[in-house]
Amino acid sequence: MLTHDFNTDYFILMFAMLLLLGVLTTKFSSRLGVPALVLFIALGMVLGSDVLGIIYLDNPHVAQLIGVLALVIILFEGGLQTKWTTVKKVAYPAISLATLGVLLTTIIFSIGAKLILGVTWLEAFLVGSIVGSTDAAAVFAVMKGQNIKERMSATVEIESGSNDPMAVFLTLSFIQFLTIENSNLWMLIGNFFWQMIIGLAIGYFSGRLVTKIINKISLDSSGLYPVLALGFAVLIYSITAVIHASGLLAVYVAAIVIGNSDLTYRTSIVRFNEGFASMMQILMFVILGLLVFPSQLMDWDLIWKGLLLAFILLVVARPVAVFLSIPFFKYSLKEKLFVSWAGLRGSVPIVLATFPIVAGVENSQLIFNIVFFVVLTSALVQGSTITYVAAKLGLSTTARPTSPHTLELVSMGKANAEMIEFIVRHDHELIGKFLKEITLPDNVLINAIIRGNNLVTPRGDTKICEGDILYILTDKRSKSDLRELLKPKIVQE
Repeated sequence: MLTHDFNTDYFILMFAMLLLLGVLTTKFSSRLGVPALVLFIALGMVLGSDVLGIIYLDNPHVAQLIGVLALVIILFEGGLQTKWTTVKKVAYPAISLATLGVLLTTIIFSIGAKLILGVTWLEAFLVGSIVGSTDAAAVFAVMKGQNIKERMSATVEIESGSNDPMAVFLTLSFIQFLTIENSNLWMLIGNFFWQMIIGLAIGYFSGRLVTKIINKISLDSSGLYPVLALGFAVLIYSITAVIHASGLLAVYVAAIVIGNSDLTYRTSIVRFNEGFASMMQILMFVILGLLVFPSQLMDWDLIWKGLLLAFILLVVARPVAVFLSIPFFKYSLKEKLFVSWAGLRGSVPIVLATFPIVAGVENSQLIFNIVFFVVLTSALVQGSTITYVAAKLGLSTTARPTSPHTLELVSMGKANAEMIEFIVRHDHELIGKFLKEITLPDNVLINAIIRGNNLVTPRGDTKICEGDILYILTDKRSKSDLRELLKPKIVQE
């Protein structure tokens, strides 16, 4: 147990064990059909004081710090890999879900909380505000690698990446109503629009600025560029949060701008953040598990109330909110049903549930335990069935070709050259053409082709096939011409 007899070597040993157990848990989660985040939380609960008693954690401030920092890194990684072409297709419905959808979910769930928990209306709406938003960390973790139609996955991911301002606004508003007399409602509403508008603006302009800095600066080691990008992500959050705007939204928007720009060392930056975000997911969910005392959850009164509230959230509140939020957008009944089911809850509600504890709100421990129970149920039930539901609704796709990552891609800044990885998809005009028929821009060369598990040496009579992964060496001045060549012939959903 970590007590006053703190030992640095012991702490480092525990940190190493947590990371290794987290990675192994990820491996077994796919076999068990259980989302890894559920197993991370369970691992934290087992290591905590109520079970093995190895680590004792009851400090909500520490959980908030780790949770927010992890969310910054996870949102940054998710934004880097979000395609702008996809964002444009689903931006309006996703924003509607992130604002109106969260508000409607909160209202419906709060009515259920009032009737089931027997708390005051303000406390009921506080619980509803905390669980009203979907969670980016949970959604990114569960949706990654799943063969679900891009429009569907993008809608849920962009919603989860942009609904934090509404959730934070509602949560802090009801905390103020409970703790401060004569709270100004209009000031709180103005604060919400401040968070949204300033968060979007800072995210966009800082993303443009960071892209220019990364492309212009010349560092001695290529390994420093991913660290530089990550440092800017944390800085963007901090500056935005200091002026009381939405730092998480700013980071996500900045990452989308950076990820969709011409970026030197792109592959190194993306790969580094993939690994680091995975590590932070493990750490965050284990810490949140440590914050829970299982003995407090093993109460039949709490269990049946938690299950009933989880049922209301999954089957009533979320679907009603989705159907009322996107009625005028071109989503079929099956697509709306999928978006309803894919609204996972995760770390954000648990982190928000620590706010009432810090503020000294009455019944804050009950609120935290209910929120944790609802989140765990959502992650376990929805997270483990998303692929199945998508398949049943006809929203699955064939497996997309992915990079085997056997070649190290580099951007040779001082040599003014870059190696680009390009996956040939079904809508590209290159399919069926021989290399000798393709007019490449000046100073551009296809160096290698990966087809399945085989390396194909490029020759004039080599035909390009769907699913091929091309490794292209290009002069940086020719990148715009190359980008035009690689554009799809038809933009499809």
